[in-house]
Amino acid sequence: MNRMPFFDNARLILIFLVVFGHMIQPFAVDSQLINSIYAFIYIFHMPMFIMLAGFFAKGIGQPKYILNLAKKLLIPYLIFQGLYTVLYYLMGQEDWYSGVTHPQWAMWFLISLFSWHILLVLFKKIPTILSVGIAVFIGIAVGYTDLFGYGLSMSRTLVFFPFFLAGYFMTKEHVKAIKTSGLKIAGLVFMAALFTFIYLYINVDVTLDTDWLSGAVAYRKLEAEISGGLMRLVIYILAALLIVSMIALIPSGDFGWLTKIGEKTLYVYLLHGFIIQPLRVYEVLSYNGWLDIFIFLLLTSVIVIVFSSRTAVNLTRPLIELKWKE
Repeated sequence: MNRMPFFDNARLILIFLVVFGHMIQPFAVDSQLINSIYAFIYIFHMPMFIMLAGFFAKGIGQPKYILNLAKKLLIPYLIFQGLYTVLYYLMGQEDWYSGVTHPQWAMWFLISLFSWHILLVLFKKIPTILSVGIAVFIGIAVGYTDLFGYGLSMSRTLVFFPFFLAGYFMTKEHVKAIKTSGLKIAGLVFMAALFTFIYLYINVDVTLDTDWLSGAVAYRKLEAEISGGLMRLVIYILAALLIVSMIALIPSGDFGWLTKIGEKTLYVYLLHGFIIQPLRVYEVLSYNGWLDIFIFLLLTSVIVIVFSSRTAVNLTRPLIELKWKE
């Protein structure tokens, strides 16, 4: 598959939002503005990241595909699960050891990504609309059970699978069809309206609990044992609309080294926690007003650029890609 700069541009923006979201999370409970930004980002940034992963899963079914995928995802998972466990221990975190089946922090994505490919073996055989519909039904229904204790990111895997599946069924022609002037304008209006709504009506006392957006928590624990399914459906719809808006707005051109960062997002994803977690634990950062957001944006930019740099990639490639050279 020939690379389209759009996809690398999209992954660059999304990994930036991942790092930025993790950086501002501790301040979401104290600031109306931070809480609104955080909630807005979390509605769509991982669903879209997952959808793009699904788009590039079209090689499934080829010989040794699953075996190569296990090597690419499960071994790095074990390596970084161990490294983050050591980091938490050194920082004196009480819950430093959670076991190999309970992903440390952001490591859930690796185990879920492998699981989505396994699920895809079955779901790709079902007609597109029915397949996605079944996945959405399962994603909503799973909230009525509590899968947290079972580990292996089971709840998140099922909740976010519809986005991976939609990405698998998506084609380049779908992307091109979305990138129209009309949808760009509509996307900007929708995004502005949604953020304004969140800012005005979702405050730090009645917060859009990010547990709703993480996909890891049962409705019962969110005090919505009956209405939880409807809430998740609303979140699915909002995420889908935001993803369409982002597809319409993200540039398709090649921006040189910036676009190239989009090829190294796994490095940034796996490594940024070694900076973010100590910043959180030792309370290095603080938020005293909206000007501090620019500091967070600058620091996020530095983290993304450094961990996607040739030096960082060459040093950590043996851990992430299990090889010394490209």
